[in-house]
Order: sequence, then C-alpha cells, then structure tokens
Amino acid sequence: MPDFVVTPEEAGLTIEAWLQKRIPAAPAGYLNQLLKKGKVSNRRGKLTHDALVSAGETIVLPDSQRLQELIQGGAGDCTAVEILFESREILIVNKPAGLAIHSSKGHEGDNLTDRIKALLVSRGEQFQVAPVQRLDLETSGPVIFGKGKKGCAELGKLLMEGKVKKTYLALVSGKLSGSGHLVSDIPSKGKEKTAETLYHCLGSAPKASLLEIDLLTGRQHQIRRQLADAGHPLLGDKRYHGPCPKELPRLFLHCRRLLFRNPFSGEQIDVQTQLPDELTAYLASLKLKL
Repeated sequence: MPDFVVTPEEAGLTIEAWLQKRIPAAPAGYLNQLLKKGKVSNRRGKLTHDALVSAGETIVLPDSQRLQELIQGGAGDCTAVEILFESREILIVNKPAGLAIHSSKGHEGDNLTDRIKALLVSRGEQFQVAPVQRLDLETSGPVIFGKGKKGCAELGKLLMEGKVKKTYLALVSGKLSGSGHLVSDIPSKGKEKTAETLYHCLGSAPKASLLEIDLLTGRQHQIRRQLADAGHPLLGDKRYHGPCPKELPRLFLHCRRLLFRNPFSGEQIDVQTQLPDELTAYLASLKLKL
C-alpha cells in the first residue's frame, strides 16, 4: 500500500487538507469517500476527516490502481476541464454528457464540481467554488461556477432574476416548423410552477425536427417535459418516452449559448459551444445540419 511521511511544513493540517495537498489530481469527493470508508490510516489506526497530521507521521493509503494513477498525476478524465471563460469571480466550463455536476449516488468519485475543485487546488487556489446554473446528467454544454462567496452570491442573484439567456439545441420527434411559445405548469420542488419556453425550428427530417430553444424560466427538466407534453419528446429521452434509435448514443439536448452581463465588470459575456461530434454525426445521418 502507498504510504507517505508528513513533512514539518505540513504539520497541523487536517488529514483532508493534507490529502488534497499531496494528491491534487484527486477529486474532493473521492478523497472524502476514502476517509468516510476508513481507508486512510496512520500506524495507530484509521483517520477521520478532522484528524491533524504531525511531522514525521506515516500516512497509509489503500492499494488501488486508480489512486496510484492520481498520485502519479495521471488523473486522465477525472480532472479534464475545458474552460470557456474565466475571471476572478467567474468560471465557465464545458460539461460533457454523462458527467454529473454534483457528487451523487454513482458519481461520488467523479463529477464536474470535484474536477473544478481539483483544478483549483492544483493551481494553489483554495476558495469556495460552486455551480450557479445546472444541466441534467445527459445534457452537454457550458456551466457557470462562482469563485468565492461574493462570486457565487452575485451570479446566483443574476440567475434568479432571469438575466442569463440560455439557448439550447434539441432534436425532437415529429415534424415541426416555424416558431412557438410553450407555457405550462410543471412540478418544481414539490409545487406546480409556470414554465415558459420559446422554440424555433431549424430544419426537419421525415420523423424529427431540430429546434433552437430559449428558456424564459428555469424549471428542472423544463425542455424535456414541455416538449414531451406537446407530443414531441426529445430523441434519446428514455425518461419522457422519446424514441431512442440505436445510432444515437445519448439524449439529444445541448446548451449552445450563455449570454449575460458580468455583474462585476459590466462587460457582456457571450459563451457559445459547438454541438458535440456524436450529435453532429447523428444529424448528418438524417441529412440535417446547422
């Protein structure tokens, strides 16, 4: 099993802080799980999160291939982060489909928030960071993180006031044309809340239509639920009974653009992302293109 000796400079750190310092490539959620499961110890026994390390003390870690890769700096996809925009208070990154934003069941070891925290630790930057806007697990596109308490608070306020324009691309079942405005009440945090969605059809195939969508409200699963209720579920959407062709590996929903005014500098921030390759390829198979 890998073991390390605590240096005099590290003495007095909590074991959690020490682990983050020694293995910066490891996601915080992964390290938290190691401690929670009692897999980190010294010669006297298992260590809890708030245990303080002492100079000369030997820390013993579990024998794990993944941990070895993280220790050697080969974190691979665990720390892969595509930065789209960054300032002192704001960080916008591109989230791939299939990556959760938060640590949750099945995603304790790798999620976007932990990747961001690991990135900042590797830079020697230690301050609060949190997502202020979310995407479903299967949805790709830009996600806004606040850096520091003030950054999180101001950006959260901006989202609550509806001052962030969010534009999506979705491929739905059936043939649509022109533009439309969907307004309906959908479940949100135990209540029924009004959801509003604008859409414009960019093109149609015999059994599918490509839509550009602007959200006027931000309810959970808003796009997926409203279009399914309208008789046009998204392709690849098992939850809302959309068609799932074998050639399409995921839900066809991508956040294309975020547009808002930086609350700290006043500048306009306009972040745009390309449709992922697997979705572009599927469009091509239908003879559709942007």
